[in-house]
Amino acid sequence: MNTAIQKEITPRVNCRNEYDPLKQVIVVPPHYMKIKEVINVTQRHYLNENINIEKAVEQHNHLIHTLQSEGSHVISLEAKKQLNEQVFTRDIGFTIGDRFFVSFMKKDIRRQEESVLTDWLENKQIPYYKFATPSIEGGDVLVDNNKVWIGQSDRTSPTAIDLLEKELPDHTVTPIFMRKDILHLDCIFNVISEDTALIYSPAMDEGSYKLLKASYNLIEVTEDEQFQMGPNVLPIGNKKLISLPENKRLNHELTQAGFTVIEVPFSEIIKSGGSYRCCTLPLIRD
Repeated sequence: MNTAIQKEITPRVNCRNEYDPLKQVIVVPPHYMKIKEVINVTQRHYLNENINIEKAVEQHNHLIHTLQSEGSHVISLEAKKQLNEQVFTRDIGFTIGDRFFVSFMKKDIRRQEESVLTDWLENKQIPYYKFATPSIEGGDVLVDNNKVWIGQSDRTSPTAIDLLEKELPDHTVTPIFMRKDILHLDCIFNVISEDTALIYSPAMDEGSYKLLKASYNLIEVTEDEQFQMGPNVLPIGNKKLISLPENKRLNHELTQAGFTVIEVPFSEIIKSGGSYRCCTLPLIRD
């Protein structure tokens, strides 16, 4: 591991897309991860089996070490015993340009996570915009320079989308309409370079699909890969991305398309309905 990257860095925010080199990112370790209240389809599938916390922590540490070795400064917030979904830091906030937005979580079980984040932001004197109208979650927000794709889902309301559009007059904010069983947009769509995106097209309406097809070369994922969180890869810059070892066909397609695929085991964490993108909250990409 490159120890130089472990020096304390003053936190700031600057993310203009989903694929520039990831320089600074927030995570929370899954020390108290557990499926208590089923809040998505994947959790229902794994409810009886539930989470092996020791294995989840080991896999999460592997992700952190991979990010650090690739030049990312990883900031780990404190895991709280009562917050069993806290590992999914992407949902509680998002960075667009040099502005930080704090989400308004749909489920009460996750609402306290917002306070852990805002306490840290205030301690570091990072300004932020806090949504006061329910609800909007970071898993539905994807940024590509002046374009913002936002999933209109059970977790992100039309009212919140309108508010975000008003806050971003220099951006084109485009809603993507999804099937009701899809948790967040990043479960079925992810921008991985300036001209390429991953997509599971059966889970969105035809109009949304046509908009995305006009903007990107689309790599389709299969139904099985979508269940295994195939679209939820994490680009870390220079056409490198982190992906699940289980998604062999998809990883081969990504390699054929010119991407360097870093496989990191994450099988325990995806039982709760999220993968690498869900577990990382970027502050700086440049």
